[in-house]
Amino acid sequence: MRLYGQDLTRREVAALSGDLSQFAGVRQMVLSDGAEAGQRALEFRTGTGLRFTLMVDRCLDIGSCDYNGMAIGWNSSAGFRNPALHEAEGEGGLGFMRSFSGLVMTCGLDHILGGYEAEVPEYNYPGRPTASYGIHGRIGMLPARLTGYGERWEGDRCFLWAEGCVRQAAVFAEDLELIRRVEVEVGTNDIALSDEVRNRGFNRTPHMLCYHINIGHPVLADGARYVAPIEDVVWAAHADSYKDQGVGYARPSGPADTFREQVWQHEMKADAAGNVAVALINDALPLGLEVTTYKAELPCAYEWQHLQSGGYAFGIEPSTHHVLGNGFARERGEMIWLDHGDSRHYRVGFKVLTNADEIQRSEAAITATQPQPADPFPVPSGDFRAIPGRG
Repeated sequence: MRLYGQDLTRREVAALSGDLSQFAGVRQMVLSDGAEAGQRALEFRTGTGLRFTLMVDRCLDIGSCDYNGMAIGWNSSAGFRNPALHEAEGEGGLGFMRSFSGLVMTCGLDHILGGYEAEVPEYNYPGRPTASYGIHGRIGMLPARLTGYGERWEGDRCFLWAEGCVRQAAVFAEDLELIRRVEVEVGTNDIALSDEVRNRGFNRTPHMLCYHINIGHPVLADGARYVAPIEDVVWAAHADSYKDQGVGYARPSGPADTFREQVWQHEMKADAAGNVAVALINDALPLGLEVTTYKAELPCAYEWQHLQSGGYAFGIEPSTHHVLGNGFARERGEMIWLDHGDSRHYRVGFKVLTNADEIQRSEAAITATQPQPADPFPVPSGDFRAIPGRG
């Protein structure tokens, strides 16, 4: 492994300390104060300056994340609230907003995006002919059953890992399970997240998934840049007032007291291996975060700008479905349906870009796949391309 500018064998690392935890490791802790109290968390340190926490009782999502003391993830005013305090159906389905925080919040497993009410004959229960879905679904505030965590050696390389299961289920409703593994190699700044979503029930069940990846200051700042292989700007929530706030898709501004959130859907071009990489970059630090997904797994991509003072976040949101949501997916025959035992797999890579050379290499690779629009306000096309393999 590479630590502190040296390439070290496992024996050499062992000779330099009584335990690897002096340099790197993963440990479990229990939060004990305020709205966070009672939650399990796993703290990862890779020996490079990268530190992040997995919130075990919040879907094993990544909560805080920083590099050499500089924040990468977003901590909202809601904080990392204990899920026992969460009301998924509160406030007309907007209860999500009282728990929305962290670098990653998983949205799903049977609904994402805005509230929706659907007929659910698949559950064969006359007492509940419809299901009401709140914003971004339920999975993000369900606790995981932690199945393991620790160190894994491959010769002189060491990997820190954690794995767990999160089950979203109700009688006469869905019975879906998320199996998650997070892994990072000691001496690197690359986090690998892999998920399997499986239908454990015996009813045909809808499935939707979105990763709400939220970056905060100082990576997000006036002058930061969003770099992505955008073939087409498909949709903008603020199309009726597109230029009023003066902030286009590519360059977020500093915080503003009256800023109103802006959301886009972009059509991304995958590279030859099917990967889609995007990055938010702050050249002044220099520091950035690159997020890589796989087009066949997560064909849709949203961008969220919450540049209001006191909130100040930038969201990268790879998704299984178009931004118009549950009803749109059903109407177009693009809903994913899982029968008993069916599963879907997803992978997300996070790479912290720690210097100008890494930023340049990331940007060059993304641009080689597809140069992004030069116009900060490209006119949305409205072309929601058909998603193959559905219906």
